[in-house]
Amino acid sequence: LKIKNMAIIKKFRITTFKKEINKITLKKISLSYNKRQILDDVSFNIREGEICGLLGPNGVGKSTIFNIIVGLIKPNYGDVYINQKIVTDLPIYKRATDFGLSIVPQTGGVFSNMTCIENLKAISEVVINKKEERNFKIEKIISKFELDAVKNTKAKHLSGGQRKKVSIAMSLMSDPKIILMDEPFQGLDIMSTRDLQETIVNLQTEDNSRCCIISDHAARDLLAISDRAIILANKKIIAQGTPSELINNTNAKNFYFGDAFKIS
Repeated sequence: LKIKNMAIIKKFRITTFKKEINKITLKKISLSYNKRQILDDVSFNIREGEICGLLGPNGVGKSTIFNIIVGLIKPNYGDVYINQKIVTDLPIYKRATDFGLSIVPQTGGVFSNMTCIENLKAISEVVINKKEERNFKIEKIISKFELDAVKNTKAKHLSGGQRKKVSIAMSLMSDPKIILMDEPFQGLDIMSTRDLQETIVNLQTEDNSRCCIISDHAARDLLAISDRAIILANKKIIAQGTPSELINNTNAKNFYFGDAFKIS
């Protein structure tokens, strides 16, 4: 599947900003497990309003970076900033409540034995105080994600694409300004992938201050919707830029894409 066939999904790419605002900054992050180094001096910015892809081989540390941003893991060295404020020592719930940080995990993310609407209600009761507001938000999200036909279906009986949609819908109950998605396209067929791509791009167009960071192995599917992407290899960032810039980047070719990779 080529990016040129996906043009209607991503009508524009944010490449420059009148006023560049960094939502997330990692500065000189290093991390080791049992004397094995996972990340070595990793620094990057994620800007307000952009969709940024995170690419790299298996085991390179993409999920680890997500865990560091969320607060599940504290790096051995370096700092994490959200909205230009240092959050390295801030607990998970404070990053969520104070900075609007939400994550869509690679697996799970939904309660299998609960229906779609029960999943949404469970989250809404945590993040929204007023019952009337909760009910309104749930109905609005069900409509937006076109889940009405399956709202009373248990999550374990939903298709992979539907479960991903429910998981993303749950993450939106708190109106997050930063959404991390870990391998959202994993296990999806072509039509479900396209549907999810459109859902993600719509998140950007409906709120131009929201940023999405997405990690996935499906490079073409991810680059089709990314304004910018970062490639990790050998514990470091080896390339970053727009999709067009990356496919012509020597490091990206040598360490990740290979010579045969095309997006047009």
